[in-house]
Amino acid sequence: MAARTPAAPTPAIPATTVSADRITVQSGDGRLKVLFVASEVAPFRKTGGLADVAGVLPRALRQRGIDIRVVMPLYQGIQWNNLEQLDGTLAVPMYFGHARAGVRMGRLPGTDLPVYFIEYNRFFDRPYVYGPPGQAYSDNLERFAFLSRASLELCKTIGFIPDVIHANDWQTALVPVYVNTVEWSKPLHGAGTVFTIHNLAYQGNFESGAMFITGLGFEHYNPYEFEHFGDMNLMKAAIRHANLLSTVSPTYAREIQTSGYGFGLDGELALRGHDLRGVLNGIDTRDWDPAHDPNIAAPYNAADFSAKATCKAALQQQLGLALRPKVPLFGVVGRLTAQKGFDVLAHALERIFHWDVQIVLLGNGDHEAEAFFRYLASRRSDKFRAFIGFDEGLAHRIEAGSDFLLMPSRFEPCGLNQMYSQRYGTLPIVRGTGGLLDTVVNYDQATGNGTGFIFWDLNPGAIVDTVGWALSTYIDRPAHITAMRKRAMEQDFSWDRAAAAYEQLYREAFKIRRGQEFK
Repeated sequence: MAARTPAAPTPAIPATTVSADRITVQSGDGRLKVLFVASEVAPFRKTGGLADVAGVLPRALRQRGIDIRVVMPLYQGIQWNNLEQLDGTLAVPMYFGHARAGVRMGRLPGTDLPVYFIEYNRFFDRPYVYGPPGQAYSDNLERFAFLSRASLELCKTIGFIPDVIHANDWQTALVPVYVNTVEWSKPLHGAGTVFTIHNLAYQGNFESGAMFITGLGFEHYNPYEFEHFGDMNLMKAAIRHANLLSTVSPTYAREIQTSGYGFGLDGELALRGHDLRGVLNGIDTRDWDPAHDPNIAAPYNAADFSAKATCKAALQQQLGLALRPKVPLFGVVGRLTAQKGFDVLAHALERIFHWDVQIVLLGNGDHEAEAFFRYLASRRSDKFRAFIGFDEGLAHRIEAGSDFLLMPSRFEPCGLNQMYSQRYGTLPIVRGTGGLLDTVVNYDQATGNGTGFIFWDLNPGAIVDTVGWALSTYIDRPAHITAMRKRAMEQDFSWDRAAAAYEQLYREAFKIRRGQEFK
């Protein structure tokens, strides 16, 4: 495949030169250097919230003057022709010897921030990132052990020795382990390591006999590193090896140290509680801006959101619902999984339909959930519409046109839709857990304060009662709804705050590693 060579990098990026067998990068300009490793990065490839974070956080860190580079796999579907193919190959140590990988380089859209794509078709030229829906590829351990080793070999090959390496979720959990083991007494061993848990429910559990695939000796399969209830657990090893740990909201950081949310790792996380930080995610306020959103019927802002009524009418028309401006419209956007509480919502909807409401659902996930919501939409088409799949434009129109957004999550590390909805003046109805509790202020009926409605027990009755509470407020106290919308739209959910917190985290990890402040 012929590759298009992009324009020369801007001066902010160290110049890249290519020789026959080696890629060399000149660096050393005094900036904090960070390698950011993730299994998915938006907009290149996305299955969930990790990709959103990986696509926006580095951009915000770059704006703070950090020399940050992103590494991810080159998956099927990524536009290879838009990337620069770098000469030479990476010799990636694996349990079977060395695997030769190519490297392509692109930029995060709208920035000069380099993204290095590890090209190894045997592992990554596949139709799915982790496996078909509801399944996992049988060689996922091998695939992501390869990614972790390749990211470190890339640093050596391009001459970029980071001050800090930031790994994300189980797919890159081996990175801090390799820094402490195979890189011992080598230049990369001097890099501080930060490991971020985006969702503790997925830990990278494999049978103990697969330990050899990591390339590490079986002596590392012990209760202080990989062994966890008789299996090999990659996330546990990262928790033990990383200099600092983070997760994506302060409340979730506390929750995962308890048995109710820890998925068996609560003890490990509690042991390292003093090294665990909860940094609330932000949202891309450029893409999610009702004043400049090309996906919605009319622009509006916190100073004048009268055009939100136009967006509601346009959404009702698109959905085939009656154009009834005074009937509250409830939106539901998300993955149809038990984590998101949609199984409980399914049992609540019939009772909600007794009221004069309209509801639209957009999402995909569990096949049984998809079938149920399709059936319900066909039976209650007067009040309910379901779109199975994902449509970015429709997601924006639901946020703009709805009056309320339902998020009945069992657990929610951070959540993004409740922040999107507030930015669009759509009041979230959420369960009080994780990042939902950190970003939504519960309505106070006496004062009219708040930015949404919170319930605590995850059962159909609690959902129905809280929807009813929101409905009565909408009908009986419209001035409160108006004030809450304005207040919600004025919230600051940008990445600036989170980027500042991560920069501090990086400096702290560097100090732990080197025993001195970064200067």
